[in-house]
Amino acid sequence: MFKNRAEAGRRLAGELEKKKPANPVVLCIPRGGVLVGAEVAAVLKAPLDLIVPRKLGAPFNPEVAIGAVAQDGTTYFNKRLISSLGIGRDELDGLIEKEVREIERRMTGYRGSTEYADFSAGSLILVDDGAATGYTMLAAAEYARKTLRPARLIIAVPVAPPETLELFGRVTPEVVCLQAPAEFYAVGQFYQHFDQNTDEEVLSVLTRFAKPEKG
Repeated sequence: MFKNRAEAGRRLAGELEKKKPANPVVLCIPRGGVLVGAEVAAVLKAPLDLIVPRKLGAPFNPEVAIGAVAQDGTTYFNKRLISSLGIGRDELDGLIEKEVREIERRMTGYRGSTEYADFSAGSLILVDDGAATGYTMLAAAEYARKTLRPARLIIAVPVAPPETLELFGRVTPEVVCLQAPAEFYAVGQFYQHFDQNTDEEVLSVLTRFAKPEKG
């Protein structure tokens, strides 16, 4: 049980330090992942930025996750679930288009841009406050691997079920997770305090890690 996201981030940072990542950059999934990632970035003395994948919900019930999408349209689908629900390609394309627009809006609102620096010589650490299905992290990791092309890609979460960690391992061999309980219902079950984070908190963290203007 983690006290809160800050404590989880500090403990996660301790494990990441052991991997000695060269030129690390922490990419957080907002909102909850930002508070975890802030602690990781502080310990590793690394720059912090955001990556904003979005869950794809079933057309008849958005709470049912059928996959996720990253900003360039990179997707991860639960193909078996999509088939069993009878969701067609046109419906999927509509969902993807809607969520990509939302990603662009959030990226611009949080960061002012959808563009990234060159990460090809560094270690990119993708951080969230936990993973259940892992779909959003998988979409983010696929996008990072194919488009951002870092020298080293690490997925880091405080808690996730074993089957989700197995999926992560198919994208990158480097996965750091503090707890992998077999009985897993929701990420919040492993936190004493798991309040909903706000956009203001995200922007405050980004401001704290912003590079000072030259001049």
